[in-house]
Amino acid sequence: MTDAKSCPCGSGRTLDDCCGLHHQGLPAPTPEALMRSRYSAFALGLVDYLLKSWAAETRPASLPDDDPTQWMRLEILDHGESGDEGTVHFRATFREGRRWGALEERSRFRREQGRWVYVDGEPSVTRLKPGRNEPCPCGSGKKGKACCVRG
Repeated sequence: MTDAKSCPCGSGRTLDDCCGLHHQGLPAPTPEALMRSRYSAFALGLVDYLLKSWAAETRPASLPDDDPTQWMRLEILDHGESGDEGTVHFRATFREGRRWGALEERSRFRREQGRWVYVDGEPSVTRLKPGRNEPCPCGSGKKGKACCVRG
């Protein structure tokens, strides 16, 4: 990858120096790093990476190539690991057309043959109704009307 844009995971690093390394084959060193790289893969439409980083027993046969979801912000709320098991509690803010939402999940991860894989999670989706004069849900710190909230 030669793109110097910011990584979608919100680390503040470039994609090349963050999740892009894992997308190119470098194993994620922690469950949190794998979660961040999977979020970035969802944001970038990297379906092959998502399937490859999913445990075989819970992996779907396929994922849609044309998902209309725009992933806007990732917040890691908690994370931990013990031996070959790990967890990450996160909230991901998204937009579908003019509708906003937040996916919150406590994800389980497992290390298999030296690589972390996503096993499953307990997701909860909440619809958001951001106001034009409220902070933008993307996390920019700007008012919604000056950022992503239209209408």
